[in-house]
Amino acid sequence: MNTISRIIHRSVVCACVLIASVQAASAQYKAGEAVDKIVAVVGNEIILQSDVMSNVMMAAQQDRRLNPTDPKVLSRALDMLINDRLVIIKAQEDSVTATEEEISERLEFQLQGLRSQVGSDKRIEALYGMSIAQIKREFRDDIRKRLLSEKISQQKFAGIKVSAKEVQDFFKQFKDSIPKVPPQYELYHIVKYVDASNAAKEKMLALAQKVRDSLVAGGKFAEFAKRYSDDPGSKGAGGDLGLVNRGNFIAEFEKMAYSLQPNEISQPVETPFGYHIIQLIEKQENAVNTRHILFKIGQTEDDGNRAKKFLDSLKQRTEKSESFEDFAKMYSDDTDTKAFGGSLGRIETARMSEALITTDVQAKIEKLPDGGVVEPTTYAPPSGTKSGYRIIWRKKFFGEHQIALENDYKRVEQLATAQKRAKLYEDWMKELRRTIYWEVKK
Repeated sequence: MNTISRIIHRSVVCACVLIASVQAASAQYKAGEAVDKIVAVVGNEIILQSDVMSNVMMAAQQDRRLNPTDPKVLSRALDMLINDRLVIIKAQEDSVTATEEEISERLEFQLQGLRSQVGSDKRIEALYGMSIAQIKREFRDDIRKRLLSEKISQQKFAGIKVSAKEVQDFFKQFKDSIPKVPPQYELYHIVKYVDASNAAKEKMLALAQKVRDSLVAGGKFAEFAKRYSDDPGSKGAGGDLGLVNRGNFIAEFEKMAYSLQPNEISQPVETPFGYHIIQLIEKQENAVNTRHILFKIGQTEDDGNRAKKFLDSLKQRTEKSESFEDFAKMYSDDTDTKAFGGSLGRIETARMSEALITTDVQAKIEKLPDGGVVEPTTYAPPSGTKSGYRIIWRKKFFGEHQIALENDYKRVEQLATAQKRAKLYEDWMKELRRTIYWEVKK
C-alpha cells in the first residue's frame, strides 16, 4: 500500500502487543524445554511461564544489560503480569467495556504496524504460523483485555495533577539525584501549506465530474480507475480499497462512503489529497468496502514560491522586532501550535527529529543567535496529507545544566507528576491484591 493509501487508512504503528503474544506462544526457557506451566492464578485468569519469559525477552531486547535468567528479573516480570491481570479483573468488575469496533480497529492498527516492520501479510502469516483471519480471531480477546486495562487506568490516573507546593517538595527531595538537563532549544514555527491555485482546482474538479458522468452512463469503474486514478496504491486493483472498519478513513472520505448505497457512485468529494469519486461495494454496520478514483490537485512551482515569499516577509518583519508569536497566531496553518504562538517547546538537541527537524535544518538553527529565524524550509506534517514550508524561530538555547526550579519548572512538574502517579498506582495495586484473589504457584 503506497503513501496515499496508508494515510487514507490512517494506520497507527503499534504492534508490540501482537509481537508479545507471538513470543508468549512460542517462547522456550531452554531449547527443547516446554514452559507451558501455570506459575500464577489471578481471579479466574492464569499466567503461564511462557507469558513471563515473553515479557523478559521483550525487556532484554530493549535493555541489553538485562540478564533474562536472573531470578529477580523473572520475579519482577511475574509481578507486572499479576498487576496486569488484577487491573483487567477490576475493569470487568466496574463494567468497563470495549466495543467490537474498538477491538477491530486496534487489531487492524497493530497489524498495520507489523506490516510496516516485516513487510507483508505473507511474512506475518509465516511468523505466526496462521492466516491473518486466524490471527485476528486468536488475539481478539488479548486486545479486548488490553483496551479494558487502558480505559480503567486512564479513568483513574489521567487527571492526576500536582500543586506548586508538591512540585517544590519534589524538587527539594530529589534535586541532587535528578540527572542534568541535556542541551535544549526553545523553538517556535510558522507553517504555510502550499495550496493549488483556484484555476488548478477548478480544472481537476471538472475532469472528476466528467469521469463521474461517464461512469453513471455505464462506464466500468475498475477500468476508469486504472486509467485516471492518481492513487498508485489502489489503481492497479481498479481502485478497490477493501473492507475497512469505521474510523480508519479520513473524515471527508468516510462520511461520503457511509452515505452511499451499494453500487452507488458519489459526486466528487474533496479531501486533502484532491477529489475522489467513490463507489460503495458493500456496507456493514461498522465497515465499508469501497473503491475510488483519486484526482490529485497538482501544485505548481508558483504555488510553492508564493508560500515561501509570504513566510520570508514574516521573517524580515520579525527581524525588525515584530512579534513572531503574534504572526504565528494570525497566519500559521499548523492548528496544533497556532494558538500557542507556534511553540514547539524545549527540544533536546539529540531529539530534534521528533519535531520533524532534519539534520540540515538543525545545523542552521545551531548557527543562529538567540532570536534568529531560519529561512523558509520544506515541511510536511506527520499526517502527510499536506506539504508546505515553515520558518523556525530560535527563541533561546539552554546548554547542559543542573536542573533548576526557576528555569526548568515544566520539567520538574512532569517528573513530580510521574512520581505521584506511580505512587498512586502502587497503592492501587496493594488494594487490588487485598481484595482480589491471586496466588503464585510454586
